[in-house]
Amino acid sequence: MLPTIDRQEDVIVMVDQRKLPGQEVYVRCRTPQEVAKAIRTMVIRGAPAIGVAAAWGIALGVRRSTAKGTRQLAVEFQKICDMMAATRPTAVNLFWAIDRMKRVFGEGAQAGESAEELANRLDREAQKIHDEDVASCRAMGAHGAEMLADGSRVLTHCNAGALATAGYGSALGVIRAAVESGKKIAVFADETRPFLQGARLTAWELVRDGINTTVITESMAGPLMRAGEIDAVIVGADRIAANGDTANKIGTYTVAVLAHEHNIPFYIAAPLSTIDLGTAEGDKIPIEERDQREVSHLGSARLTPEGAKIRNPAFDVTPHRYITGIVTERGILRPPYAESLAAAVRGVAQDSGLKA
Repeated sequence: MLPTIDRQEDVIVMVDQRKLPGQEVYVRCRTPQEVAKAIRTMVIRGAPAIGVAAAWGIALGVRRSTAKGTRQLAVEFQKICDMMAATRPTAVNLFWAIDRMKRVFGEGAQAGESAEELANRLDREAQKIHDEDVASCRAMGAHGAEMLADGSRVLTHCNAGALATAGYGSALGVIRAAVESGKKIAVFADETRPFLQGARLTAWELVRDGINTTVITESMAGPLMRAGEIDAVIVGADRIAANGDTANKIGTYTVAVLAHEHNIPFYIAAPLSTIDLGTAEGDKIPIEERDQREVSHLGSARLTPEGAKIRNPAFDVTPHRYITGIVTERGILRPPYAESLAAAVRGVAQDSGLKA
């Protein structure tokens, strides 16, 4: 399992995903500001992973605080949470993790706990979020592996692997679990311009695991489908609206439409924390627009002429009608998604004693 992110005493350690596959470099964050910067600059990326990173960053900030008294600490805590929330707008796991940390801090403050006790409480919650993510990925893998036949050729887009989570992966977790069960699976990894998560990260993970992997550009997916060389598509998600519309890395919508045209099943693999029942439909999901340089340059080399306008939306939305099923830690959800998603989230809330 890849060491995506870890807490080592008062330091948050994460692999710098911008440097892979050429270099395996680890970034050590000693302040919440450094954690926020790591999220914003994509040292760490992937919806579940940045939720874990934010939780660790908040806990680290409270642990290192020099605030005098719990009232001053509460003010500082809120500022740290706001800073984490401002890093990236689309992935709902980020806000879900922040809300969990807020709830835990509030419970401790209400009980009159000291600053030390509050810091301990937040440390435990951040660790819990981390461990739950690994467990949910394992469960998703077990559920999703059953839908892949022996010999399946699977297309994936972006990176929804161990690097995008606390470990094991969501979409790649399904593939890993199928391989671990003895099935022969071949993967086509979309290159995923402009950040090349598929070519750099997905391929790196799968090759390390000895899984048959072929990197293709996005424009190759359609012809391969038409030629009958792809049996299923599995991708991750950054936010799933209440009706099942799903935001994922830019280019996912195109793949979904192509899969629909060629009668190929298209699956989302994501933990229930990615479901946002407060957002009714995909058109309401905020889409992050990133730096133009990610498109205009490859490293220091300029790819586009001076004066050309650049667009760089990091995500797109796939309408729920193109989604065959959503693989979660509680099983595979099917249409109508307005009902199945609500029931799944409600079940988790009841189990934890929280209000859905």
